[in-house]
Amino acid sequence: QVQLVESGGGLVQAGGSLRLSCAASGIIFSIDAMGWYRQAPGKPRELVARIISGGGTNFADSVKGRFTISRDNAKNAVYLQMNNLKPEDTAVYYCNVDIRPRALAPLVSYWGKGTPVTVSS
Repeated sequence: QVQLVESGGGLVQAGGSLRLSCAASGIIFSIDAMGWYRQAPGKPRELVARIISGGGTNFADSVKGRFTISRDNAKNAVYLQMNNLKPEDTAVYYCNVDIRPRALAPLVSYWGKGTPVTVSS
């Protein structure tokens, strides 16, 4: 009933930049937190950045100062601007959105299918 469509991943050289986008569609009354997680081969999924409805953000220590997160509430979209990319940023990046499908309903957490980011040295 809710779809998350991610885009923007790809191959980039170290020091380069990429911008990830994620748009939610479907039965949506309101959106609370939106965020990005990543999972590298052989490692657990980890939080990269998260932004709440009021605009507050938090970032993994490893990306602070290099990544920024923003959202467009009119488009139900969240963006991750990644600058000065490093080989250790290589991973599949997943969008995560907490959605309230109707008034007074509990929040439901949705995941995108993931978009791969590869940073070559």
